[in-house]
Amino acid sequence: MRVLDIDLDFFLADCCELAPMGERPPLLGHEPWSEEAVRRFLEENCGLNRDEPIPGRAFETHDSALLFWEELIAAGKLTVPFEVTHIDAHSDLGIGKPGPGFVLNSVITLDPVKRIDVKRYYEMKQLDEANYLLFALAFRRISRLENVRNPKSRADIPDFAYKNDHGEYTHIKLSSFASRLFEAKNGEEPVIAFAVYSDYTEFKANVKFDFVSVARSPRYAPKEADALMAVIGEYIKLI
Repeated sequence: MRVLDIDLDFFLADCCELAPMGERPPLLGHEPWSEEAVRRFLEENCGLNRDEPIPGRAFETHDSALLFWEELIAAGKLTVPFEVTHIDAHSDLGIGKPGPGFVLNSVITLDPVKRIDVKRYYEMKQLDEANYLLFALAFRRISRLENVRNPKSRADIPDFAYKNDHGEYTHIKLSSFASRLFEAKNGEEPVIAFAVYSDYTEFKANVKFDFVSVARSPRYAPKEADALMAVIGEYIKLI
């Protein structure tokens, strides 16, 4: 199964610095795409159709996508492992605080079933909108991950993502000294196919998506970008 995972900050002229809590980034230099450009990308690159909206949900912050996926899994609607196409100016794989260390040293050392304790990770302040995808990988939910990036995305893909001799990303395999000590019990961490599209025009979805998740991410996008949520919403059947 395939999930399309969108962040509003992809559709900006440039990436925003994280705004203080309760504030929004300035418009100058971070202007949102036109409605026509957004529709063209959703239809021509992602294969969406307003006449056939895909089941999905919209959120304030992107980490809520992880909760949504877990809800779908529990209901038997989303089977694991599934593929994720991540349309975002950021990788959301843990660069910056709190970083990937907690997941690599404290999560993937656990039995795979016992890893899935989202409430506890929130209480520990270890899970947020900048690393929720890393948790999804640690939960062994994802078999293939694509990151379609803003043309001006900053380098934020961690070293656990592997490249080939041509400098192209090929796969992710989570590992740490601590996790390797538990491989006999937990099994090896899976190899997750990983593709990065720095030039979004090179991305073309060749299979229909089963679900869509979209985040407004107010601290990463100026308020003027909010109007695009309604545009994206026309392609989603809210569930």
